[in-house]
Amino acid sequence: MTELRGPVRIVGTGLIGTSIGLALARLGVVVELVDGNPDNALMAERIGAGSRLVEIEPQLVVVAVPPDHVGAVVAEQLERTTAVVTDAASVKSKPLADARSLVPDVSRYVGSHPMAGSERNGPLAARADLFDGATWAITPHETSDPDAVDLVRRLAEACGARTVEMSVADHDLGVARVSHLPHLMSALAAGTLADAPSSHLELSGQGVRDVTRIAAGDPRLWTQIVSANSAALTGLLEQIRGELDRLLVALGKEEAGDELTAILGQGVSGAIRVPGKHGAPHIDLVTVLVTIPDRPGQLAKLFADAAESGANVEDLRIDHSPGRPVGEVELSVKPGTVDQLVAALTTRGWVVHT
Repeated sequence: MTELRGPVRIVGTGLIGTSIGLALARLGVVVELVDGNPDNALMAERIGAGSRLVEIEPQLVVVAVPPDHVGAVVAEQLERTTAVVTDAASVKSKPLADARSLVPDVSRYVGSHPMAGSERNGPLAARADLFDGATWAITPHETSDPDAVDLVRRLAEACGARTVEMSVADHDLGVARVSHLPHLMSALAAGTLADAPSSHLELSGQGVRDVTRIAAGDPRLWTQIVSANSAALTGLLEQIRGELDRLLVALGKEEAGDELTAILGQGVSGAIRVPGKHGAPHIDLVTVLVTIPDRPGQLAKLFADAAESGANVEDLRIDHSPGRPVGEVELSVKPGTVDQLVAALTTRGWVVHT
């Protein structure tokens, strides 16, 4: 087993690179921070992700730069160091092809992809616990050194993630399906709101917020991601186009019930296959709705009262409808704990619905 002892050089101090630095700092690993933007590197250093000024020969280099530049930086680090090199890009085929076009030997390069992030960018969005419990894909190619693969696995585990190993091609199809395609669908749905009448937007509820939330990601970054994974996305988008045509045909029929039900049912079948928290199988939860006044301290009080019930809240979301002085908090719990949660909250004066 290859030990991750450091030093680790992180090239790129945005959200992911800085979070990796913060995670390694918990273990006392020496981290060098490198970034073409000196302000980002300085901020990452100030919050404890590593140092900009160390002169080291790294054991491991982590490339966390925008997707268009990953392959070139990987090649540069392979030439400048004897270290194992990995990257954190969300697409693996293009960086590998780019690196191979620039250097003859890529055996020390092993692609990887931590499946964690945020709509926020930059070092100030970073967290030491960003990867705790997250999935981290390891994507060796056919000439990757086994010791290099093992070291990258040790990096992911040191950051608190659980690893899954897959081929480069399988990874890119997988992320196209579970990440890139949903982002494009969210962007298309959100785009219909750009010139919508204000009266329509006043009808907004949690549904539209759920669907459009990820559309707020940086368009320039997502242009790079989607372009780099165009081959995998094209097949999925053609499949979606076929389903849209099927839906349009169904809507044009006077008796469209059965066809619409089948389309919507397929959506249910897919949704229940999405793993639950910690990667566990999907479980059916019951939603308990709690009306909450829109003033300071109420959310903390609700959480404290829910904890007193002994029921574990598996998930939650908050719905603030426009123009209302209250909101609704949806607490998702296992069916066997619903009654005790409702009883505890009702006793403490909350307005509860199931």
